Amino acid sequence: MRLTILGGGGFRVPLVYGALAGSEITELTLYDTDPVRLGVIRSVLAGLPPGPRVRVADGLDDALRGADFVFSAIRVGGTAGRVRDERLPLAEGVLGQETVGAGGVLYGLRTVPVAVRIAERVAAVAPEAWVINFTNPAGTVTEAMASVLGDRVIGICDSPVGLVRRAARAAGADPDAVAYDYVGLNHLGWLRSLTAPDGRDLLPGLLADSAALGSFEEGKLFGAEWLRALGSIPNEYLHYYYFRRETLDAVRAADETRGEFLDHQQGEFFARAAEHPQRARELWEATRLEREETYMADSRAASGGWQRDSCDLDGGGYDRVALALMRAIASGAGTRLILNVRNGGTVPALPADAIVETVCEVDARGARPLRGAPLGEAELGLMLQLKAVERATVEAALFKDRDAALRALALHPLVDSPAVAARILSAVSAEA
Repeated sequence: MRLTILGGGGFRVPLVYGALAGSEITELTLYDTDPVRLGVIRSVLAGLPPGPRVRVADGLDDALRGADFVFSAIRVGGTAGRVRDERLPLAEGVLGQETVGAGGVLYGLRTVPVAVRIAERVAAVAPEAWVINFTNPAGTVTEAMASVLGDRVIGICDSPVGLVRRAARAAGADPDAVAYDYVGLNHLGWLRSLTAPDGRDLLPGLLADSAALGSFEEGKLFGAEWLRALGSIPNEYLHYYYFRRETLDAVRAADETRGEFLDHQQGEFFARAAEHPQRARELWEATRLEREETYMADSRAASGGWQRDSCDLDGGGYDRVALALMRAIASGAGTRLILNVRNGGTVPALPADAIVETVCEVDARGARPLRGAPLGEAELGLMLQLKAVERATVEAALFKDRDAALRALALHPLVDSPAVAARILSAVSAEA
C-alpha cells in the first residue's frame, strides 16, 4: 500500500514513519512546499530504523497519484501564522489559541480554502484514496473536505484516545481492554463511560476517587469536585471553556504564547538540523520531548502549576491512531476508534452531514459512528453553538463572506462581543 503525507516537512512526520515499520505500507510519499524543512525531515528519517521506501513528490498531483491513503497535515501560514492567530485576539482581551476561540476561527479561515483545493485534487487524481485529516482545526477542516470527498475523509486526533488510556490506567484497568462512550466535536468532547471486560462501568468509581483523579492529566486540570459535578471527564481542551477566566489570565501572564514558543523552537531546530544533518535525529528527539513536556502549559499554570509526568506523556499517539485506521480499512478487520466523521443520526440535534468526534466502527467500508447515550443539555448546547461557529467559518472561508466570518467569531463562547469580533476581523484585514 502507498501512503502520501501532505505536509511532509512537518515536525511530526518521523512519528508516522516510525509507526509504519513492519506495516502494510510499502511506499511513503512526502510532499511539502518548503524544501528546506522537507530535507531536514528526510535526514531525521535516515537516522530511524528502516521503514517503507520514501519518495519525494514533484507536486501535489504527483504526490496523490496512486496513493491508497493520503495523510493531510498541513499548516497554512506556518508557525508565524499561528503567532498572529493568537496575538490578535489577545490584544482584544479574548483567548487566542490554535484551535480554540478566535484563534481557531482565524486558523480555519486561512486553512479551509487550501484544504478544499486538496480535496478537489484528490477527487480528480486519486478518487479511491482515503484521506486522513490531522490538519487543525481538525473538525472544521474535515467538514470542509467532506463537502467534496464525503465519507472518504476521516479526521483524527490523539486527545480522546489519550484521555481514554489515562483514565483506564487511573481506574486500574488495561487501556487496551476497556470499552468507552465518548462524544463531542474535535477538542470539545466528553468521556461518559469506561466499561471493563466484565461489563462494569469503571467511571463512577474513578470519579469518586479523588486520589485516582489526581493521578492523571485531566483529573489535575479540572479537579475532582468539578468532574464529579459533571459526571464525565472532558477532553483537556474544555479547560479553556470551563475555566476561561483562569486560563486567559495565565495566557496573558506568560512571557510568550504557545505559538511563539513553537515558532522559536521549531525555527531553531530546522536551522540547526539543516546545518548538521548527521545530528538531525538527535536534535529532533530533544525538540520533540520539550514540545510534549510544555504542552498546554497555560492550562496547567491556571490549574495550580504542575509538570506532565510519564503517564500524561503516554497518550494515544495520532501516528498510532492513523495506522490503526489504515489497517482496519485495508484489511476489513473491524476495530473501534474515536474519529471525526459525519454525524448521520448519532447526535439527532445536529445535521446529518455535520462532523462529530465519537466512537466509530471501522472496516473496509470506512468509519461509521456508533450511537451512544443521549447528551445532556449543557454538553449539547456547547456542541450546537460550536458547530454553528465551525459551519460559519467554512462558509466565510469558501465564499469570502465577511458576515459569516463575523458570525463565526462573535458566536464563539470565548469571544464576548460582536464589536470585539469586528475589531479582530479588521486587524486581520489590515495585516493581510
